[in-house]
Amino acid sequence: MLTIFAERLRAQSGWRRAAIGLLLGAVSALALPPFHIVPLLVPAFVGLLWILEGADAAPKRIRLGLWVGFCFGFGHFIVGVHWIAEPLLVDPVRTAWLIPFALPGLAAALAAFPALTCGALMALPLRASPIARVFALAALWTMAEFLRGTVLTGFPWNLMGYVWAGAPSMMQITAVVGVLGLSALTVLAAGMPAILAAGGANVTRRRGLAAAATIMLPLAVWAGGQARLAAAADVALVPDVQLRIVQANIAQRDKWNQNFRAAHLARHLALSRMPAEISPTHVIWPETAVPFLLANDVSARIRSAAAAPPGGVLITGSVRRSFHNDTQQLRNALLVIDAAADVQRVYDKSHLVPFGEYVPLRGGLPIDKIVPGQGDFVAGEGRRLLEISGLPLVSPLICYEAIFSGRVTPRGARPGLLMNLTNDAWFGTFAGPQQHFAIAMTRAVEEGLPMVRAASTGISAVVDPYGRVIARLGIGEQGILDSGLPLALPPTPFARWGELIPMILAAMFVALALALAYRRKSP
Repeated sequence: MLTIFAERLRAQSGWRRAAIGLLLGAVSALALPPFHIVPLLVPAFVGLLWILEGADAAPKRIRLGLWVGFCFGFGHFIVGVHWIAEPLLVDPVRTAWLIPFALPGLAAALAAFPALTCGALMALPLRASPIARVFALAALWTMAEFLRGTVLTGFPWNLMGYVWAGAPSMMQITAVVGVLGLSALTVLAAGMPAILAAGGANVTRRRGLAAAATIMLPLAVWAGGQARLAAAADVALVPDVQLRIVQANIAQRDKWNQNFRAAHLARHLALSRMPAEISPTHVIWPETAVPFLLANDVSARIRSAAAAPPGGVLITGSVRRSFHNDTQQLRNALLVIDAAADVQRVYDKSHLVPFGEYVPLRGGLPIDKIVPGQGDFVAGEGRRLLEISGLPLVSPLICYEAIFSGRVTPRGARPGLLMNLTNDAWFGTFAGPQQHFAIAMTRAVEEGLPMVRAASTGISAVVDPYGRVIARLGIGEQGILDSGLPLALPPTPFARWGELIPMILAAMFVALALALAYRRKSP
């Protein structure tokens, strides 16, 4: 039965091949947050491999591989990043017309990477070995994800390893191989049942290999993660630190309304001053928490400083204005404000969102950035640590700076925590915020560092260095989180070596694929 189904997929051509690839890609996206239907990866990647096998005999097999990969990727990303339409609905009069262009345009751009994956797969001399093809697909998919996180400032959203983000035991391996390495293992496990429909002898051997990869490999990852978590027990807390995270839950369409400016600040202050069993030492507001340029507006800063605890500080996101050669510059910043309303520390966001905070090739495109305000934001100087009184060294991450695996701390420096201020109100109330949180919390496991996250409309949380959520406010909730700060772990292997580890793993998979194919062809 399985062989018959495989032969039917291999026999498809033309628009049917494209349509099936599109459908398989869409199915694969349902394994990601917030759905987490991980078993769907098996039919998705097995079907993709069988369709590619059907193009083996074609004279333009590499071109067909590119086309099938593009269709698979387009279906995958049109479902996985459908929330990209949400920011365009905040101010529908100004930006809703972009939705028919932005959503398919982004999906098509991201689909270029699965296209390259499948094109490269068809270019390798692997036709004699279905097993080699699976290893090669896992390796090439991982390499393409690395490129997607790097090329043109990068957009490493929804990497395949994030399908396990809801299972802390499965995520522990990222402390060694990172999320890219987990992507490689995931694609390998999902694709290996494709060998069951191969012709020839050794059926029992193929069944054993497929079971080992698809069942035993995830079980081994899970068991290793369980053992690590069991050994961890409860993480100790940093002494004399009590955090208060404020989630005011202000809708994005109201955030910059001039009539609500005072009310927004008053809501943050009221939440910050709520009574607590243990008095907070640090109050944390999210990205661009209130509609004031706090670094430049003394009056608003004095009012905001009332949120700072006695002897403590307020940590908040705010737009700030600076000047360079008499030219105004706007920056998306994190400010540390003490009770005297003095700005103690400033961090300017260094990795800006294309089309969100600035327009690439401005002047050549007939559109403006999504974030309101005149002109583009200006990027800061790059990753650096902040010394904040009473806290370990802080690595600040504003909004989507937290999505870049291996690039959340300065090189050669070790912070005591990751602090992510974000405004996920842009992303709606469903997939976008949940995916963003799943991605951000993975950084904690990779780096062995606690993650403190303040989100304007959720999800705000404190995550320990094993990726366990110890305090959380959900999407659409208004309130506060009072929590201690978990201690950091010693540097993980991934914290020491970064993305070099998953790239070595991918290279090993390619070498193994070529060796298997050569052995299959040899007498």
